[in-house]
Amino acid sequence: MDRRESLKMIALAPLAAGFSWTPFDVEEVHRKAGAARTAGAAFEPQFFTAHEYKTVGVLADMILPADDHSGSATALGVPEFMDFMVGDRSWMQVPMRGGLAWLDTHSRRRFGKPFVEGSEAERRGVLDEIAYPDDVADELSHGAAFFNSFRDLTASGFWTTKEGMADLGYQGNTFVLKWEGAPEAEIARLGLEPAPWKTK
Repeated sequence: MDRRESLKMIALAPLAAGFSWTPFDVEEVHRKAGAARTAGAAFEPQFFTAHEYKTVGVLADMILPADDHSGSATALGVPEFMDFMVGDRSWMQVPMRGGLAWLDTHSRRRFGKPFVEGSEAERRGVLDEIAYPDDVADELSHGAAFFNSFRDLTASGFWTTKEGMADLGYQGNTFVLKWEGAPEAEIARLGLEPAPWKTK
C-alpha cells in the first residue's frame, strides 16, 4: 500500500464518526505519549499485551510509514494513542483484541507463523486480502472489518498530532483578525454561490 494513496483513501471516510472521544482526550493522550518519549522511557502498554503491541506497531507503520512529509505512525506515537484510547473504552477492546488474534490466525494458516514474524511480502499479502472491502472474500469479512477500523484509528492518531496536521496542510486552530470568507477560487470549484456580502 502506498502511503499517500492510503491517506487519500482514509480521507474519504468520516474517520472519527463512530468514536466517542473529545479533543481534550486526544490532547491528553498525545501529551502523555510525548512526555514518555521525551523522557526516553520505554512505553509500557496498559491494554495491549507485549505481542499485541508489537503487532499494532508493525501494522500501523504499514498503513502510515515514514515519508518526505513526516515520520511513521510509530515515530509519532500512534500505538501509544491506540493503547490509551482502546484501554479506556471497553466497547473497543473485544473487536481490537479479536482482530489482532484473527490476523495472527490467518497468517499462521497461510505462512505458519504470526503476522509480525512474516516477511514484508507475506505481511503485505495478508493485508492485500483484507484492505479493499469491495474485493474481500466472504470468509475474510471479519478480517476486513477489523482492518478498516484499525486503519481509521491509525489515521485518527496520526492526524491529531502536530506533525500529522502539518502533513495534511491543516491550517485551522489559528487566530484570524478578520474573516473574509472562503477563497473565491474554492467557492467556484465547489459550484457554490459567493457569500452575499461579497456580491455587493
